[in-house]
Amino acid sequence: MTVPVLELENVTKIYPVPQGMFKPRAMLTAVGGVSLSVARGEVHALVGESGSGKSTLAKMLLGLTKPTAGEIRIDGVPIAKTDRRDVARRIQPVFQDPYSSLNPRKSVADLIALPLVAHRIGTSESRQKTVMEMLDAVGLPRRMIDAYPGQMSGGQRQRVAIARALVMRPDVLICDEPTSALDVSVQAQILNLLMDLKREFNLTYFFISHNLAVVEHLADRVAVMYLGRIVEERGREALFTHASHPYSRALLDCVLTPDPTLGMPDTVISGSFPNPIAPPPGCAFHPRCPRATDRCHSQAPGPVPVADGVAACHYAA
Repeated sequence: MTVPVLELENVTKIYPVPQGMFKPRAMLTAVGGVSLSVARGEVHALVGESGSGKSTLAKMLLGLTKPTAGEIRIDGVPIAKTDRRDVARRIQPVFQDPYSSLNPRKSVADLIALPLVAHRIGTSESRQKTVMEMLDAVGLPRRMIDAYPGQMSGGQRQRVAIARALVMRPDVLICDEPTSALDVSVQAQILNLLMDLKREFNLTYFFISHNLAVVEHLADRVAVMYLGRIVEERGREALFTHASHPYSRALLDCVLTPDPTLGMPDTVISGSFPNPIAPPPGCAFHPRCPRATDRCHSQAPGPVPVADGVAACHYAA
């Protein structure tokens, strides 16, 4: 059996939250018991509302914060038992905002070479050659090697950020909303670039996004996250044609259709996002679910098998 390149087993992250003087700290479960397997070479997307725990999960995958419980493995080896530098060589991020993720005082050459310098890889000459190769790979002219972020457009900055992530020749890229800060006209260019690079460098993507149209275009598998937990995980086609969890269906129903004759979609997610410090009992989605029953109020559902995946719903089919 092939070992997944990335595997999460019951990964949990809990933060203490101050409640004021003379009050005990509350505990916020940002990520609760997440289990996922990511096969080599696939695009595994993670979707959900803001505050659902997606970015916290990304930080744990990158080793920027440690899980409170559970285990993350890369090629079957626990990250906790792997040297941090080795993890950085294997997993690299592409962040949401190219305006804040690049140091404005460093040139393109310095920005792309930074991981090589930090890991003491190569000589000055070999790093320069590698930087040139990365510029070619991301479609930037070599004359930009001495440019600074303030002299570039948002799309060019994101290409530099991608080049910096690739310079270590990682196995996995954690793409955290990599196009959301860009103009719509530029987003498609960056997404097409990412798919070209995936094929060229044999990459695996863990792709975090709230844009379901992008996810439908790119992903092989999709996990839907709500209040720190995975409520559904399936192949792309199965999820987009027959979502099993009410939250997944509600997200899909909120997406604007490209057909102008159909008008605006109905927004079917009633109520507001719950307080993560005091989540609802039973199924966390039940206060907003049109299908909730008494069982949903009192009993938290576990994952049940559905076509090409699992869904955490008592009535999944």
